[in-house]
Amino acid sequence: MSSCDSLKLITDAYIASCLQQYGSQSAAVTIGNNGKKAAVLVPFFRRGEEWHILYTRRSEAVNDHKGQVSFPGGAIERGDKNPSAAAMREAYEEIGLELKAIQILGVMEEFQTVTNFIDQPIVARIEEPHGYRINPGEVARVFSIPLQWLCDPENFYTREWLNPAGNFRPVFYFKPYDGETLWGISAIITVQLMNILGLTHKEIPNYL
Repeated sequence: MSSCDSLKLITDAYIASCLQQYGSQSAAVTIGNNGKKAAVLVPFFRRGEEWHILYTRRSEAVNDHKGQVSFPGGAIERGDKNPSAAAMREAYEEIGLELKAIQILGVMEEFQTVTNFIDQPIVARIEEPHGYRINPGEVARVFSIPLQWLCDPENFYTREWLNPAGNFRPVFYFKPYDGETLWGISAIITVQLMNILGLTHKEIPNYL
């Protein structure tokens, strides 16, 4: 059975169980406290019989990661109760995703970006959105990619990249989908999540 055949197992409960099991078995990763803490929402939804993950393309007006494919999210602010609250607040501010439409399924480990953010991915189930209230100052576009396409090994690859420390590291890229290219930290979070769900078995590069 190929990894993508496991798609038939995917349910809300399966995703939550995999994340819980992964969190209990994985070793704690010490990143340090020098980065800016942030949280991103990784939203699953069903379109007919097919699972999708929702992404955004950042606007050219933001300070970091201009024009890049990303998840809804941003810096954790003083008033946020926890990373989940920060991710949901940012999703509402960026694309108008109502809090009541979000069901948190679990969390992943933190990932440090080359721009010195420490991202905490919050995995959630949402209902398929019917329209968005996009904040043009932060988001240029909202779109989704089917999980079936994401877990196909023909659709992603690595490139060598020279990091700020002067070392070459592999960086994940996905082939263009619907005119958008998923790469970098958002691609790594996507692949690691698919690893957790048993859909792929890819080593996650450390490119910092």
